[in-house]
Amino acid sequence: MKLGIVGLPNVGKSTLFNSLTKAGAESANYPFCTIDPNVGIVAVPDERLRLLGDFYHSKKVTPAVIEFVDIAGLVKGASKGEGLGNQFLANIREVDAIVHVVRCFEDANVVHVDGSIDPLRDIETINLELIFSDLEILERRIAKVTKTARMDKTAAKELELLKRIKEHLEEGSPAKTLEVDDEDELALLEGYNLLTYKPVIYAANVAEDDLADDAAGNAHVEKVRAYAKEQNSEVFVICAQIEQEIAELDEDEKKMFLEDLGIEESGLEKLIRASYHILGLMSFLTAGEDETRAWTIRIGTKAPQAAGKIHTDFERGFIKAEVVNYKDLLDCGSYAGAREKGLVRMEGKDYVVKDGDVILFRFNV
Repeated sequence: MKLGIVGLPNVGKSTLFNSLTKAGAESANYPFCTIDPNVGIVAVPDERLRLLGDFYHSKKVTPAVIEFVDIAGLVKGASKGEGLGNQFLANIREVDAIVHVVRCFEDANVVHVDGSIDPLRDIETINLELIFSDLEILERRIAKVTKTARMDKTAAKELELLKRIKEHLEEGSPAKTLEVDDEDELALLEGYNLLTYKPVIYAANVAEDDLADDAAGNAHVEKVRAYAKEQNSEVFVICAQIEQEIAELDEDEKKMFLEDLGIEESGLEKLIRASYHILGLMSFLTAGEDETRAWTIRIGTKAPQAAGKIHTDFERGFIKAEVVNYKDLLDCGSYAGAREKGLVRMEGKDYVVKDGDVILFRFNV
């Protein structure tokens, strides 16, 4: 999974990236201090992996990972060359979802590029730049397809769709809110890789005092939540500064620190949960003495395709899958014990993998 982090300058975007990845992207109290895209790989925290690793005394425990791409702060006019952000929009065109960091805290010591705190205005500024960037992509595609549309019915149909998307964007609406007529149009729309077609997760960056009650009394956050609901987007509350402090602690210290703050999970955990939810993802597990590992798949994936996530040969030569729920396995104390109780099932090609399944694939190539 690959997530792109966007936002205006000085909203806490690079501070958040630093804390999530410990990659040390430069952050400072002035616009455009981040002038190169930063990429960080983060392990997905998963207690099930630790438990299964201990259960099997695994030599290696391999979590699922998320790749974060942090780009320079965008400003109004970025798509036309203002600031530096427009140079890096291409870096987030390949991501699965966009994490939009929105400033929801007041602090006279941290300047805002527009002089005041207004999260909906900030969201609109970023959205317009993403729309302008998408319009450039569409205009190039329209110019190409127009040449063949007169003689080719398929091209003519695509041109009609391209013009509809362009008109929709010019009205200020993101591509993901466009209604398409059939699966062919949907496939084309997905293939254009438009920034405004990607799912969005809003990170409402608040002051430390707002963290404990999930920013219940913060009017800025409530506006972001209402907007996100309209857009079928996800929202989570974070304090980037606190996340940076958490990033420096070991697991035990982190747990105590979170308890002292009155919060149950870190911003990273909130973000991962929101990401998996909005992208329709889950994890199945493989476990043994050599390695215990988490594999990320889409909800609804059948056993052969899940096997193909490990190796294409597993999918090609799929015979069956031995499946047991991780909790049942741990409760029984051994794989043999789970089998004796009838909790290990033999599943075929039509089995839909469930979150938390521990699977041993049988194949022959």
